[in-house]
Amino acid sequence: MQPPSTSEATRLLKDWSNGESTALDQLMPIVYAELRAIAARYLRRERPDHTLQPTALVNEAYLRLIDQKHVDWQNRAHFVGVAAQMMRRILVDHAKSHHRAKRGGGALRVTLDEEIAVSEERATDLVELDEALTALEAFDERKSRVVEMKYFGGLSVEETAEVLNVSVITVARDWKLAKAWLYTNINDNRQHAS
Repeated sequence: MQPPSTSEATRLLKDWSNGESTALDQLMPIVYAELRAIAARYLRRERPDHTLQPTALVNEAYLRLIDQKHVDWQNRAHFVGVAAQMMRRILVDHAKSHHRAKRGGGALRVTLDEEIAVSEERATDLVELDEALTALEAFDERKSRVVEMKYFGGLSVEETAEVLNVSVITVARDWKLAKAWLYTNINDNRQHAS
């Protein structure tokens, strides 16, 4: 999803990185629709009675973004990747608190895609996915970032490659290997828990 004012967003991000606080006020209307679309995509994967709404998720991410200090924003894709990471953290925190409140019941469910999920009924729990992604990050940070940007951020292979400063082929390979690694890790953890 490439907004029409990508170059304007990149310019404003660079201005914000250079200390111009008014740049953020100008930036948000440009990227808000994209952030809301990411939030809506996240929440479509959640249970129907989820208490967070896309607007609340974007607003919470926005509050966390304005607290970012000393970030050298590269471009719009970098910003969207960071925002997606923040949304993931918010949803995982929400899932953990919900999970604790229900004493294990009603955990949030998401799927990576049809290649990694055996069926819709066996969708991966968001907390399990987060734990596996954290383990992947310790093992291979770049593959973890690829998953975060593509799955959580909705970035294309090309945008992910640009943010990570690697080739498109590398991102495609990392995406494929990361999905297989996550699938194996989650299934192994489920078997050990049984």
